[in-house]
Amino acid sequence: MKLSWLSTICFSFLWGIIVAFPATPTGPPMETGFTFRVKDTSLTHLTVHRRTGEVFVGAVNRVYKLSANLTELRSHQTGPMEDNAKCYPPPNVRACVHKLEPSDNVNKLLLIDYAGNRLVACGSIWQGVCQFLRLDDLFKLGEPHSRKEHYLSGAREADGMAGVVVGDDDRGDPKKKKKGDSRLFIGAAIDGKSEYFPTLSSRKLVEDEDSLSMFSLVYQDEFVSSQIKIPSDTLSLYPAFDIYYVYGFSSRTYIYFLTLQLDTQLTQMDASGEKFFTSKIVRMCSNDTEFYSYVEFPLGCTKDGAEYRLVQAAYKHRPGKALAQALGLSEDEDVLFVVFSQGQKNRSNPPRETVLCLFTLHQINLAMRERIKSCYRGEGKLSLPWLLNKELPCINTPKQIGDDFCGLVLNQPLGGLRVIEGTPLYDERTDGMAAVAAYTYGDHSVVFIGTRTGHLKKVKAL
Repeated sequence: MKLSWLSTICFSFLWGIIVAFPATPTGPPMETGFTFRVKDTSLTHLTVHRRTGEVFVGAVNRVYKLSANLTELRSHQTGPMEDNAKCYPPPNVRACVHKLEPSDNVNKLLLIDYAGNRLVACGSIWQGVCQFLRLDDLFKLGEPHSRKEHYLSGAREADGMAGVVVGDDDRGDPKKKKKGDSRLFIGAAIDGKSEYFPTLSSRKLVEDEDSLSMFSLVYQDEFVSSQIKIPSDTLSLYPAFDIYYVYGFSSRTYIYFLTLQLDTQLTQMDASGEKFFTSKIVRMCSNDTEFYSYVEFPLGCTKDGAEYRLVQAAYKHRPGKALAQALGLSEDEDVLFVVFSQGQKNRSNPPRETVLCLFTLHQINLAMRERIKSCYRGEGKLSLPWLLNKELPCINTPKQIGDDFCGLVLNQPLGGLRVIEGTPLYDERTDGMAAVAAYTYGDHSVVFIGTRTGHLKKVKAL
């Protein structure tokens, strides 16, 4: 969860409900509040241990561990460090001609690797190097930085990077878990450095934190690998093109990312023109090492005739009984709460007119399956100009396309032709919504919304 909307950090009573009680409560929520404040740094990301309720907080130059009632248990310093953004490889690997200065290490990614009992904390220094911290006490287990695979993103801003750890299910027998069995799907803004960084990749999380194999691609041969790079031709035509990864999650056998990227159909090719952005949802099979299953669709919401296309935040949620029944879903099917800003302009300073929308994963997967089926019938084109740089036709290939279809070497990667529209639930025109989480209380789904002005709002979905 990204929390860059709040510079002076305060977790209030409602955040406590979300993070401190990950399981379904047996009684009413506490009426006393829990608060955690720091004044000498800014918070950027938050993740909660799904079994213990312990809270891990990423900040500028710090990582914190909090108890379930938001008492500070540990802190780990990650910066400042001597660095220069123009140094590649990082200056600690090879001498750099550029002047080094003390640089803040802004936390850009914070994930738990349950199988490894460790926290993955990636920052802005040294081209996006990550630290592995022991969950118990935040002791630094390692900081791989000697190979190009160890540098994940050269972009300095806190937003724009998201990841999903898979293969680490801790709900089974803990004795059967094996450190090093996990993989990391990671999407990152590249800041124009396509020769250095893929925008999307699948990486190994090996047992030894300082191993040369850490973060190596899951699969790589002469022609295919577990990564997608923004083509240099795209950057030549659209110098400002990048993909900002807002949220990542897994559901059943798929990995999803919500992204914000330059709309190449609306934006002029020269850098001086007005820039338009579009939101996408990206899906891949979690066991797809060649990325043949890559599909992306535009995502948006419309309320009172106004289009909302700038994704700000999202949260995957298992609906309560009342919401599931209203949507015609079983209670084990996921839904997605998404906050959008109005229009398609001003990515870095989006309009405060925002809307909270609801999507079902069933709705999203159905649209993607129908698109794949039509392409395998030879209808239309692949429609992914930013990645393919030209329109390639779909190839008629008899193939049974079911829910578990994970692509072939042909008819991929594939782009959606229409916007998947969400259902608007609540709009805010003054404070601007910027963060979202959800919680099931009894039979009901409750959504908590953080605003840019530091306020917290509660919305009953149903």
